[in-house]
Amino acid sequence: MPITDHRPAFDASFGRRFAAVTGVVPLALLAWDAGHGRLGVNAVNYAIHTTGLLGLIYLTLTLLVTPVRRLSGWNGLLGARRALGLLGFAYIAMHFAIFFWWDRDHSVASTVEEIVERRYLQIGFAALVLMIPLAVTSTDAMVRRLGAKRWKLLHRLVYPIVVGGVLHYYLLVKADTRQPRIFAIVVGALLLFRLGAHYRDLRRAARKPPPAAVPKKPRFWTGELVVARVFDETPDVRTFRLVPVDGGELPFDYRPGQYLNLALMIGERCVNRSYTIASSPSRSGYAEITVKRKLDGWGSHHVHDQLVEGARVKVGAPSGRFTFTGAAADRVLLLAGGVGITPLMSMVRWLTDRAWPGQIHLICAVRTSRDVIFGDELGYLAARFPNLHLVITASAPDAAWTGERGQISADLLTRTVPQLASMPVFLCGPAPMMTAMTALLGGLGVPADAIHTEAFVSPPTAVVDEPDAMVLAEPVLLGADRLVEIRFQRSGKTAEVSGSRTVLEAAEDAGIDLPFECRSGICGQCKTKLVSGEVTMDVQDALTPAERGRGLILACQARAMRDLIIDG
Repeated sequence: MPITDHRPAFDASFGRRFAAVTGVVPLALLAWDAGHGRLGVNAVNYAIHTTGLLGLIYLTLTLLVTPVRRLSGWNGLLGARRALGLLGFAYIAMHFAIFFWWDRDHSVASTVEEIVERRYLQIGFAALVLMIPLAVTSTDAMVRRLGAKRWKLLHRLVYPIVVGGVLHYYLLVKADTRQPRIFAIVVGALLLFRLGAHYRDLRRAARKPPPAAVPKKPRFWTGELVVARVFDETPDVRTFRLVPVDGGELPFDYRPGQYLNLALMIGERCVNRSYTIASSPSRSGYAEITVKRKLDGWGSHHVHDQLVEGARVKVGAPSGRFTFTGAAADRVLLLAGGVGITPLMSMVRWLTDRAWPGQIHLICAVRTSRDVIFGDELGYLAARFPNLHLVITASAPDAAWTGERGQISADLLTRTVPQLASMPVFLCGPAPMMTAMTALLGGLGVPADAIHTEAFVSPPTAVVDEPDAMVLAEPVLLGADRLVEIRFQRSGKTAEVSGSRTVLEAAEDAGIDLPFECRSGICGQCKTKLVSGEVTMDVQDALTPAERGRGLILACQARAMRDLIIDG
């Protein structure tokens, strides 16, 4: 289903552009008048007065954004607030610079002396100093670094800053105080509105009945879920809805983008696989995983063939740090390749379920129209939520395809995503695509720490050619039929297990709490030291060559070839 969404809307990016244009025009006019000698008899005083007045106007407008947004519902106005604040700071800084350079003849001593002697200059200079931390932290990166709560608390300094600016103006003019009085009335009304809104919010919160006490869900849960429904997404992709065996809510909480660890019994062997949760955490009654049947995917074949409705599966959940809840930024770019849409779909569902006011840019790369996963639902959500901007591009489109064509390119990104370099990017897809996209995004100015990637790699399996079919062969386990002794040095415990059991499973049998997360050899949380013995591992991607040289192993992957001593 080809979808390209370019609907005009009063969004955050429009608000920022509008604020920037309106901020540059007065400066351009002032520069034009200065260049043509039209600033009057005392050009310096005129420039000081004009820049100060403009700075105060823009700072006052930042206070006006929230009341207008609350009354009108135009959430896109929030995008203009930081731009207006930066314009206010720029004009006030210019106001002081002109005063210092021309009025005080760029003399530090004269400037300090003047500030010390005049009360209105002390107030104005203090307001300027308070604006500096606000200007420095007016970036998405600083919002993420400080956290939304601390960032908002810091930026409430704008209220005393504007009050200080009005008082500075009032004490300066002495005779005709009409303009500063108007500012004082407007700012006073805005402060009263803010206090009233805060009081109303407190009253609403006080009237709400206290939430019923509910048992605290564990940080990490293991147990059985049952397959309630199976949905065909594409010819080789299925979604499996998992619910609690006894009904009710899921026994664990998760964040959008996290994954489940499934323990699959394939023949006589327990195989661990990680699958991203595609559903939204707001739907607490079920979790859905979306799995593509891969030609060489031992686990995915089992999931497609054996996880029918009513089947039970052992699950460990949740895991993963590839998450976005909307708290750290007011816009986000999600890039998906094929079935890599899965964690991003969880984010989209979560954000739209909550009617998140920020801008969501979702770009999906597929091969053909048959490979579009969640196409109908994405079209439905994009039609209902103007802040969800959806683009699907096909690398091998058929004649009926009307959407974008080709791979995700720099041209596609710059055409469809405004201010690309100033938002977090979440990228999930095949490894070659993610490598190429990471380099492409870096070339477009996206900081490396703003690019978040996710990939799961299944352990390799042997493939046997037969005349009539391609058969997946079970990986060979040396020593699987014999018992080995695993001694955990620090705890002093010993476990006797078969060679098919992993070190992590042996530790769990012995009651030893080894850290772990994905159970797929990817996250590296279960690294431990092999003191003596020999192990084989299906996957060891989470280990660097240096770590392997130091004798570190992945407990979730390591199977004993002979008796072991583990530093655990």
